[in-house]
Amino acid sequence: MDTIIIKGLEIFAYHGVNPEEKRDGQRFVLDLTLRADLSAARRSDDLADTVNYAAVRKTVQRAFTDKKYDLIERAAQVVCEAVLAEHPRVQAVTLLLKKPEAPMNAVFDYAGVEITLTREEA
Repeated sequence: MDTIIIKGLEIFAYHGVNPEEKRDGQRFVLDLTLRADLSAARRSDDLADTVNYAAVRKTVQRAFTDKKYDLIERAAQVVCEAVLAEHPRVQAVTLLLKKPEAPMNAVFDYAGVEITLTREEA
């Protein structure tokens, strides 16, 4: 199994339990790790034989911004489910979802969750 990494994808969205988070929105940062068999692409050098990063980015953007969620745990689950549903070569996806401006009244890099979802679990 091979790994594709999309790191530091910034998306502005409206997730959070506080009314101002749903009203004003904030920046989120997503790190994705996709597990897939890329052996055909390594041999062919053909985009059709791999997972298209641009297409995955579009899936993630849509899934992450279609709805407003209270919990980033739910938002992360929805993103992972969408990646697996729309990209059949992906066998597992790990998402580290970072919320750098979480309302915690403290100095910190980010609050976040990391989940892994396999094709069998989805």
